[in-house]
Amino acid sequence: MHLVAFGLNHLSAPVAIREKLAFPAEVLPAALTGLVDSQAAKEVAIVSTCNRTEIYCNSQDPSAALLWLARYHDVSLDTLKPYLYQLDAPAAARHAFRVASGLDSMVLGETQILGQLKDAVRAAENSGTLGILLNTLFQKSFAVAKEVRSQTGVGASSVSMAAAAVRLAEQIFPTVGELKVLFIGAGEMIELVATHFAARNPRQITIANRTLARGHALAERLPGNTNAVTLAELPELLAQYDVVVSSTASQLPIIGKGLVERAVKARRHRPIFMLDLAVPRDIEAEVAELDDVFLYSVDDIADIVEVGREARQQAAGHAETIIGARVAEFSDWLRQRERVPLIRSLRDHAEQQRQQALKVALKQLARGEAPEAVLELLSQQLTNKLMHPPTRALSGGKGADPDALADAVVRLYRLHPES
Repeated sequence: MHLVAFGLNHLSAPVAIREKLAFPAEVLPAALTGLVDSQAAKEVAIVSTCNRTEIYCNSQDPSAALLWLARYHDVSLDTLKPYLYQLDAPAAARHAFRVASGLDSMVLGETQILGQLKDAVRAAENSGTLGILLNTLFQKSFAVAKEVRSQTGVGASSVSMAAAAVRLAEQIFPTVGELKVLFIGAGEMIELVATHFAARNPRQITIANRTLARGHALAERLPGNTNAVTLAELPELLAQYDVVVSSTASQLPIIGKGLVERAVKARRHRPIFMLDLAVPRDIEAEVAELDDVFLYSVDDIADIVEVGREARQQAAGHAETIIGARVAEFSDWLRQRERVPLIRSLRDHAEQQRQQALKVALKQLARGEAPEAVLELLSQQLTNKLMHPPTRALSGGKGADPDALADAVVRLYRLHPES
């Protein structure tokens, strides 16, 4: 078993690089099976969020898996290398445990990543790329996350990205209650942000989504004046909204600079607050160049989510202690699994010796020899065959350190030679 993890996150790469490696949900099954089919890995799970793209795999050739990643996204490996991290088994386990516990998140202690990890595991399981190694790693990760949550205050007083979005809007406008808010997309992140905005009772909330039915379903779950439209209606409607929050799985921008420029003109230069939580980005970066437009990406809200971080950092020390102990346990399990082929080979060898001795004994019995004599000879033959390799190794004095070999034999057979 060769556990390895590699990828990039909000700490190692800007959003302009992270969006190049994103895996939308609809392409994830094909990507998982494609990596396994390439023979670069035996097991694979891919975690792809706005803050990270990480691949956990059972691979004897991590460089081949890295090359597959670069080729899949049509990005040169040289371009990616400054931003990528690659972790061997113990470090990969520690990283997975920290991610699940919210210690590696932009918002220290946030809980959304745990659900995203579970979604990634479910996708790998459904695609047939989750084996015993990765399943054990992630089940252990979930258990560690639960232990950290219950025994530390690492998640206390955390400001979620959804709450941070409202705070940003309140820095630009006097009150959310007078605003018309447009949400593009209808996924989990949009629902979280929309729920926070709805609590401030804005004048109107509109959900723009590719499928109108899903947009209506989300609008109906929100209080207040809500409705839904299709993405095709955005060019005509954009100028009506003071706040635009977008988070879709689109691989190309949905809102371009020209569209926003026309909207600002129609609004007679009343400001627009735009928050792009998508990776890849939904709103062209050039939109930020326009006057009266306040465009923020997922990386730009980092300062706001720092509130209460100092207290959570203290709790994180206790969490790291818990994680360290669980990494040691997982490493022990890995070492045990690595010895399985050797144990199986040893038992197969012993079974061959037994079968040979038994075959001889049965022939002797068939010739009418006394059972007592046959059993005595059988026991002697088995003892001699099984003891011959260690006895020869001890008396030969060649190869490995003879003292270390002698100590190993004493431990294996629980001997007391001094008596």
